Amino acid sequence: MRVALVLGTVAGGVGKHVRSIAGRLAGRGAQVVVCGPASAEELFGFAGAGDGRVRFAEVDLADRPRPARDARAVARLRGLLRGADVVHAHGLRAGALAVAACARIAPGPLRFAGGGPPLVVTLHNALIAGGRTAVVHAGLERVVARGAARVLAVSPDLERRMRDLGARSVGHAIIPAPAPQAPPGPAVRADLRAELGVGERPLVLTVARLAEQKGLPTLLDASRAWTGRTPPPLVAIVGDGPLEEELRARIEAEDLPVRLLGRRSDIAGLLAASDVAVVPSVWEGQPLVVQEILRAGRPLVATRVGGIPGMVGADERPAAAAGAGPLLQGPESEAALLVPPGDPDALDRAVSRVLDDPALATRLASAAARRSALLPGEDDAVDQLADVYRELVPARR
Repeated sequence: MRVALVLGTVAGGVGKHVRSIAGRLAGRGAQVVVCGPASAEELFGFAGAGDGRVRFAEVDLADRPRPARDARAVARLRGLLRGADVVHAHGLRAGALAVAACARIAPGPLRFAGGGPPLVVTLHNALIAGGRTAVVHAGLERVVARGAARVLAVSPDLERRMRDLGARSVGHAIIPAPAPQAPPGPAVRADLRAELGVGERPLVLTVARLAEQKGLPTLLDASRAWTGRTPPPLVAIVGDGPLEEELRARIEAEDLPVRLLGRRSDIAGLLAASDVAVVPSVWEGQPLVVQEILRAGRPLVATRVGGIPGMVGADERPAAAAGAGPLLQGPESEAALLVPPGDPDALDRAVSRVLDDPALATRLASAAARRSALLPGEDDAVDQLADVYRELVPARR
């Protein structure tokens, strides 16, 4: 089968996911080409996936609407996708441009005629901005809903959105974290805590792109309350992004117990060194870092948004009574304390509970390790896609 994977400007989880499935599809005998901007190839090396059997083709897919560039990108894609049996686009903009490249646009608004290869679109993110950006985003959603043969979404809210927009077929995407390496030994925890100068202080760890979606201002708000604890915890934030200067200026101005560590490759070791991991995001789909936290067996405090509740088992248990706060709801199989997004007081209380109650921290850590065993792996993701592709290709032929 000839498979074309299309993506735009990406960072982090989406790029890792596309590289993983490209290599595994090639390993099963598919002819795979990844189409996207040169910056994506520089970050993720798609051409090296699958023991070098994946091909990369550069397409200038901008990260925001650029009419002239978008028209050139669609023309370039039409040539690249002509011989594909199936096209799989990742992300809303890549999906909308792939719709235009794969199908003839018939008269009338948002009506697409057949003729091109079947198109699958995976939606990895929701929009949290408003204004003109929201209007453009909604238009792209309608294009994808009407033009894709199958839409896969990373969270229940995105699935509902696509069904409401009339998508022909909607499913739940599997976005697993890469297979873990050997767990770090006890010496790694001690060495990293010494490197960070933590001493006997608790270490609160967040791994996130420094961007609006990740809810880091709420984390800084909560950290103010922790300065009164004895000893005060150190909050370590791993990652880089557009908010770095703004966050650093606020940390210095308010003398917050927070350190920005930048991009790091030793996430497993840092998790082992931490006392509690925090994911304060405004929205998430199936974040790889949550999967990594569960595999590491660390206590987790996260926001109840997007796909996170399902990942930690919360969607499978009755919700806590109103006003009960961020409780461990139901049996220990729920592997996190969940709090509302944008609520620094709830985040403060949940983290403090973990730090003040060793028994709770141990229960959460054990539940996380058990939950990780239920998470799908990379082969499960490729099994799902292979079934989708086989279903669509005979229908086309």
